[in-house]
Formats: sequence, C-alpha cells, structure tokens
Amino acid sequence: MNEESAPIKEHVPRLVCLTGGVISSLGKGIAAASLGNLLKSRGYSVGIMKLDPYINVDPGTMSPFQHGEVYVTLDGAETDLDLGHYERFLDENLTQAHNVTTGRIYDTVIRRERAGDYLGKTVQVIPHITDEIKRRIVDLSEEYELLIVEIGGTVGDIESLPFLEAIRQLRRDVERCGGEICYVHLTLVPFQKASGEMKTKPTQHSVAALREIGIHPHVLLCRSETALDTPVREKIALFADIDVDAVIGLPDVETIYEVPRVLQESGFDEIVLRQLRLPQRPADRSSWDAFVQRVLSPESTVRIGIIGKYIELHDAYKSVFEAVVHGGAFLKARPEIVWIDSEDVERGTAAMDEIDGMIIPGGFGERGVEGKILAARYLRENEIPFLGICLGLQCAVIEFARNRSGIEDAHSTEFSPDTAHPVIHIMASQRSVKDKGGTMRLGAYPCRLRGKTLAASLYGEFWGTEEIVKERHRHRFEVNNAYRDRLAECGMIFSGLSPDGLLVEIVEWPAHPFYIACQFHPEFQSRPLKPHPLFAGLIRAALRKRSER
Repeated sequence: MNEESAPIKEHVPRLVCLTGGVISSLGKGIAAASLGNLLKSRGYSVGIMKLDPYINVDPGTMSPFQHGEVYVTLDGAETDLDLGHYERFLDENLTQAHNVTTGRIYDTVIRRERAGDYLGKTVQVIPHITDEIKRRIVDLSEEYELLIVEIGGTVGDIESLPFLEAIRQLRRDVERCGGEICYVHLTLVPFQKASGEMKTKPTQHSVAALREIGIHPHVLLCRSETALDTPVREKIALFADIDVDAVIGLPDVETIYEVPRVLQESGFDEIVLRQLRLPQRPADRSSWDAFVQRVLSPESTVRIGIIGKYIELHDAYKSVFEAVVHGGAFLKARPEIVWIDSEDVERGTAAMDEIDGMIIPGGFGERGVEGKILAARYLRENEIPFLGICLGLQCAVIEFARNRSGIEDAHSTEFSPDTAHPVIHIMASQRSVKDKGGTMRLGAYPCRLRGKTLAASLYGEFWGTEEIVKERHRHRFEVNNAYRDRLAECGMIFSGLSPDGLLVEIVEWPAHPFYIACQFHPEFQSRPLKPHPLFAGLIRAALRKRSER
C-alpha cells in the first residue's frame, strides 16, 4: 500500500512545534505556555512537552548556575524549569513524559540495541534516534486534542539537529494520519541604536537556516524591545515567504503573565487553529485577565527577601519567585523581591532590617549554610515573617536546636558528618544510594496536618483541607527523630508529618507571628489563580509587618 492510500489512524494528531533562533533565552517556554493558555481558554485539551538537546538524562545533577531551577513533577521527574511555566499557565500537572532529553533518547535506544531489538541492524541517528523522538511525541499527543512541542536551544546548534530532523519528518507522518502540524519559529529583531532602526537580518538568517533543514515556519514570533511596525513585519514576511499577519511581534512586557494577551491581540491563536484545521471556539479569559490586572495594579507593596547562594542567577529560584507573585496578586500586593546572598549574612554585610518577610529556599552544599542559619535566628528573634523551604527547614531546625534547645553544636550530617548532635541526618532510604541522578526522595508524598496549627489553618483557608495534603519533594536529609522531643519541649511544633509519623514535613513556632518551614517544595504547586497557602500566608503576614513599621 502506498503512502497516499495509507489508512487514517483512530488518533488524529494536531501538533505545534516551536523552535528558536539567533540567541537562547528569548522566551520560547513562555511563548509555548502562553499559546497553551490561549488554546485552553478556548476549551481545548492542550499538552506541552519540552525536548532538551543536552546529553544529561535530566537536569538533576546540573549546577543551578548552569541550568537554573530543577523543576519537579508530581511523578518525581526532575525536569527543565520551562515545565514550571507550562504547569502555571495551563494549571495542569505534567509528568516525566513531558520533558525528553538527548540523554534519555540515547539511553532508550542503546538499551534496545543491547537487548537485540534492532535485529542486527546498524543503529543510526536516522532513523533510530529520530524514530524514538517521534514515538515520544506521538504517544503523548494521544492524550490531548493538540500538543505543543518546544525544541530547546537554537537552530544551528549541533545537538539540536536530531530533534529538528524528527519534527521535519513528523509533517509527513501526521498528514498521513489526517492530522496537521504547525511550525512556529521564535527569533530576535534587535534595535540598533546607532542607526535608530530595527534589524531584520538575524531573523532572515535564522529562518534560512531552518529552511535548509527542511522546515518552513508557518508563524514567526519576533522578540523585540518595542512593538514591530508594519514595514518591518512586511520585510520579514517577504523574506520568510509567509503572510504578514503571521509575523507576530512579541515586545517586552511588565510581567510574563501579559504575554497571552499580547499574542491574542495579534491573532496568534487564531492562526494556529486555522493551520491545525480546528474550530475557532470562543475564549473565556476573564479570570486570567483579572489576575493580570491585580499584578499590574496592586493596592500595596511588600518587601520579600530571598536568601540563597545562587542569587546571581534568579532562574535558580524561578518557581519561588512566581509563587511570591501569585500570593501577592491574590492579596492585591506587589512583592518587591530583595535578593540576599547567604554568604553576605555570614560576613555581616547583609541588610535585613527593612525586610517585611523572608524566604530561605532549598539548596545543596555547605557554602552559605551558616549564613542561612544566622538568618533564621535573626528572623525568629526579630519576629519577621519567615517561610523555610527544604534546606530552609533544616537550617531553621539547626538554629532552633542551637539557640533555643541549648544544643550548641547541633548540625546536619550533610555539612558536618562527624557532628555530635545530628539534628538533621540522611534518610534511611538514602544511605545505600550511590548514584546522584534521579535518586533523591522525589515527587508528591502525603503530609498529615496537625489540627489547630498555623499549617492546618492556612491549608484550610486557601485549599479547603486541614487533614492531608500532597506536596512535592526533592531531598536526601531529614529531621532526626531522636531530637524531636527535645525540640518540642522548647516550643517547636511539628505541624506536618508523613502519615506514618516518621518524617517531619512542617515545623512552626507559635510564639512568633509567622514562623513556618516545610521539607517539601510548595512553590511547585502554586498557580496564578490558586496561590499556595504557605506563600499567601507569608505575604499576608509580611503586609501586617509592614503596616507596623
């Protein structure tokens, strides 16, 4: 049977493939998430996946300075931070299947070759690697009415070529099934101050490179500092051989949550739906627009400090930052983020006296830990609203043990293996683990809340539950149960425990206006329209603190 007469499969895939050019970090992830947001508001079931060209199996072993935040899904996958944008813009929980790396693809193919699945054939990039990439895309597309596929990196990167070749091949495969594919290319239109004009040449070269691979984009998203004028769009359309309406400007905006509106006003979602031969269903954007309005026009401001050792790269704390924004918008407040280097706290050069609330987020390694412990003491003794996350909880426990429970040399075995008082120690399930990648306690685990505590009150108010919640984890160390009674005698409350009571999940100190810390990562479950209770609670307490000043 020839290709033209191939039977139409039951599943008809609709794919949007998003590539990038010129430079990295232009915002492909935000563009993909914004398109998903627009299409979901029209009533479509939308999925998004990220194809990352690096050889690491996942980003879990990468330094935050290399990769930014490692985002953790409900099923325990360590993924690219763009999945955080996807989940927040779509209000959907994604899985390991939504983030695929070169390392994962090659690992699968090599395992199959070792098992003899290729029947003696020479295993090659084409077709075996590209077939595995296509299989993952098509399999995931079966769960949705349409699937958005973002290709990491830029056109011209050697490591991206197998992914680009795979989505090129997909056009024929999808059309044979009666489906449709839409290629979207995001590029840069820089403004040259010397000549006082926007330059289209980088975009022209980027599109030319993409067409050399065999992909002709249907839509161009053009990042720029300001809006594109009509002559610039016409020039780009001429060289790219597309309609001028398909050249869509994407200028800088005050908040990333405005991007869906900008794209909608340009007709981006309508063009995509036409290319996919899908109906133009009406959109309901009232809730999202109201949220954006609260972000842009707050009634008050509040200063929130974030203490860490990766603060030079704010993407290392991306989900924490966005969760603060969500909590602020809910309370009609604009959070002013103050980034504080934990090593500056150690040196005594950090200014914390004008902070209304503070977060000590997660992290790894000994550097800067004593600064976080000192900060936890300062926040406790000065009654500044405090939220500790993962390592932040552990630092709070160490500080409390040293300065409230009289255990002066209390520490964590992560940083002081021979400490006489390991109030934080490695989990029993982690003691025999040797590999670093994908071996921590990862993903969603239940937490039983203790009644009549701050934690139970916050979850009850914002999420309607005061008993059991599920939160996402990424850690190897835990509170040592041998010290729980001694800490409790001095006023620490263990307000969240694993259902078997063996793992401390939340601690708080009721003598403080707002002092709470959790072993899990609440930032991964915060959403624009549904802020996480711990972040909303912190913002509200910080607003009270500010009003007292």
